[in-house]
Amino acid sequence: MAQPRCRAHDVRANAVAHAEAVRAANARVVVFPEMSLTGYELDAAPVSPDDGRLAPLIAACVGTGTLALVGAPVAGPRIGVLAVDEGGARVAYGKVHLHGREAVRFVPGEPAVIDVDGWRLGLAVCRDTGIPEHATRTAALGIDGYVAGVVHAADEAEVHGERARRVAADHGVWAATAAFAGPTGGGFHRTSGRSGIWSADGELLAEAGPDPDGMARAVFVK
Repeated sequence: MAQPRCRAHDVRANAVAHAEAVRAANARVVVFPEMSLTGYELDAAPVSPDDGRLAPLIAACVGTGTLALVGAPVAGPRIGVLAVDEGGARVAYGKVHLHGREAVRFVPGEPAVIDVDGWRLGLAVCRDTGIPEHATRTAALGIDGYVAGVVHAADEAEVHGERARRVAADHGVWAATAAFAGPTGGGFHRTSGRSGIWSADGELLAEAGPDPDGMARAVFVK
């Protein structure tokens, strides 16, 4: 779970920061926060999977064998997750539970699962994690883990664990949250950081600090 520095609307610079995080993580899967490629800027233009500015991130994924799950506005428009790997980028998910100004600009997606080497990962973005029905609908698709990119205020870090433990208790799967760190749009002058990973028993396995460039890392085996 990575929380890189982010420049508002600067997809090119943010893709480079994401690439650096991928190389530093040395992991099969790296998850990034909500709208991490643009910042939580609701007027940001959708990012196409074939956008040339993603080239550094794609190259990092090719070099490390990583699947990066990256937050970005995508066509629809949706608040999306781009799956980036050696095959390039593709839209893997659109946020289901929109709120406030999001619902004015974006349309909701549907629950989705991505398969990685036989591991089925349920995808979520921010408010999705606070709606128990979302985890239930996602778990019904068959999942081993529930992964989310979020933006939370500085005083909301404890929300990550509360929601992850609920998912673990309700569905018997591990949960992981990549949380924005540093300032971003939407009035988030200070965000929580503290990305984390929880076991299927609800135990906190790894947690990042509150500042940008932090990372939480864990290894799961079947």
